[in-house]
Amino acid sequence: MELKQQILKLLEENRGEYINGEEIASKLFVTRSAVWKAIKALKKEGYRITAVTNKGYCLLPDNDIVSLESIVPYLKGEASTFTLEVYQSVTSTNTLAKELAGQGAKEGTVIIAREQTEGRGRLGRSFYSPASTGIYLSLILRPKLALEDSIQITTAAAVAVAQAIEQVAGVSTSIKWVNDIFIGDKKICGILTEASINFESGILEYAVVGIGINLSTKDFPKELQGIAGSIFTEKPTDTPITSILIAEVLNQIAFRMHSLTSKEYLEEYRKRSFLLGRDILVLKNNQAIPAKAIDIDDKARLVVEYEDHTRESLSSGEVSVRPN
Repeated sequence: MELKQQILKLLEENRGEYINGEEIASKLFVTRSAVWKAIKALKKEGYRITAVTNKGYCLLPDNDIVSLESIVPYLKGEASTFTLEVYQSVTSTNTLAKELAGQGAKEGTVIIAREQTEGRGRLGRSFYSPASTGIYLSLILRPKLALEDSIQITTAAAVAVAQAIEQVAGVSTSIKWVNDIFIGDKKICGILTEASINFESGILEYAVVGIGINLSTKDFPKELQGIAGSIFTEKPTDTPITSILIAEVLNQIAFRMHSLTSKEYLEEYRKRSFLLGRDILVLKNNQAIPAKAIDIDDKARLVVEYEDHTRESLSSGEVSVRPN
């Protein structure tokens, strides 16, 4: 770890408090001049650090630049063993995570970006991912699941993200089957799970769970206006809210990652589903077929009833609420 990161780690661990420059130099076995140069470099990158004679350096509470050092203090339990890689900008965290998974990256590897230039959603859609206003991450898992059970990964992740948002932001969320998180009538999060399968065993080799959360995103593209929203109009300025929410999402996923087949999370998923009991449209072969959302079964499939009273359990696809 280079000196700049070592100093940032100390500042993050003491956020809002002053650390004497001489104390930093002594802990890291470097000169005061080296400390000053590293602080200067961090400030140039945008970190809000104040310096007071005889008191030292302080990373201000409102600093919200995402880094490994800003996230780690908030990780708990098994999430604290995850391997995090933080980037300023990538094309897509899922694309990078899939490359790493194919090269043998271990379970719990997390790719986090402050910006995506080619963020991806389900069904080939793009995911709007501007710098510094959202959370964009992908987590590599290696669950022992058959392909037909892989929907459980997405639904468990949806519950984890919903609970993390509620805990950190204090707002109520709902879930649109299979992978979208809503606040009110606006989508604020999408989840994209991509997997590789061993064809001999029929078991997943790996799954990459991509999560995109609109934290304080504004000025959405025209096609998203009226559909997409954000958790906050303005991010809180007294806390590193982005890093805290990233950590809590990982904490919640880590809590569930080894119990996907236990179905313990399904009741939480059903409670948050805003489709159940509503008239919907099932999109198939470029047709919108009227139906009613009846239930979410024990395999996390959406049970729908068509107008001819036949029923189907959907494990993939696209549905929308039917307009009045």
